[in-house]
Amino acid sequence: MVNKKQYTVISIFAGGGGSSLGYHLNGFKELLAIDCDSNSCETLRANFVFPVWEKDIKEITIKEILKFCKIKTGELDILDGSPPCQGFSIVKKRKINDERNDLFKEYIRFIVGLQPKVFIMENVPGMMKGIMKGKFNEILFSLKLLDYNVKVKLMNAMWYEVPQNRERLFFIGIRKDFNIEPSFPDPIKRVITVKEALQGCPMGLSDGEFTGERLELSLRIKPGGVGKNYDKKSSRCLRKLAWNRPSATILKSVGKPKSSFGNGLIHPHFNRHLTIAELKRVSSFPDDYKFIGKFREQWARIGNSVMPKMMYHIVKNIKINFLNKYSNKGRIHNYS
Repeated sequence: MVNKKQYTVISIFAGGGGSSLGYHLNGFKELLAIDCDSNSCETLRANFVFPVWEKDIKEITIKEILKFCKIKTGELDILDGSPPCQGFSIVKKRKINDERNDLFKEYIRFIVGLQPKVFIMENVPGMMKGIMKGKFNEILFSLKLLDYNVKVKLMNAMWYEVPQNRERLFFIGIRKDFNIEPSFPDPIKRVITVKEALQGCPMGLSDGEFTGERLELSLRIKPGGVGKNYDKKSSRCLRKLAWNRPSATILKSVGKPKSSFGNGLIHPHFNRHLTIAELKRVSSFPDDYKFIGKFREQWARIGNSVMPKMMYHIVKNIKINFLNKYSNKGRIHNYS
């Protein structure tokens, strides 16, 4: 049995550990993290001591999870997960039939099997828009069919101590036997600017100063500007940050995917992309957090992450307003 002095969490589709860090800052015990991406798993192992499985979620049974974590059905405090969102993203070509769009069904399988007291699922706001609206409705309907009270909210990380304008959807469910509705943390009134975030930032891994056409374009873009507004060949995903605002959203890709100018965030003063150290600062990762691999791999992990401070506030709210008050009042199954 789990020592209930610490609340427990299992993370699936765990990524590079942004969510895990939010739980860690709230004193949770992470029983297990699961991801199929080797770089994500290496990153998790470099920063945490909890078990990490590099496995296809479809091949994992509920029985082996319960046995490995030494818990009973209904005992887990929180099941956390961020099913892959590339198929929903408005930044890329959206594909309604992208098989990754259905990985939420594996998340639901884990909810049904583990019966956690709470589940938290994160995804991109693109699933609410255009051709993906039907998929959003399907996911919400499927979650509400479960034995949980469910709420969903579009949240912006910049209102939760993250120096980045980054919108994400959060689904929170609380098991119905507790007879309480989920809630979300109140926003913090003051945002953190890029200038504040990068104050005293250490040197970090970089992809170098711009040259050629990219340098010429960078010199033309004003702080807060978007590449496509200065050159038709450029991408709307190439942005120069402004000192007096939060950072623009960090995307997964950087470099030259489809244009000679590429994607990414340009430093407000220097003609280069942000360094990894700077990306960590505007994403609320601590300076000593370790990302593994080359520049683009590390950028991808950060771009795909749940922002740690944002998750910290979401989890803190659940801890104070639900777990501390009600977690011992619900049912605990006697089977596994």
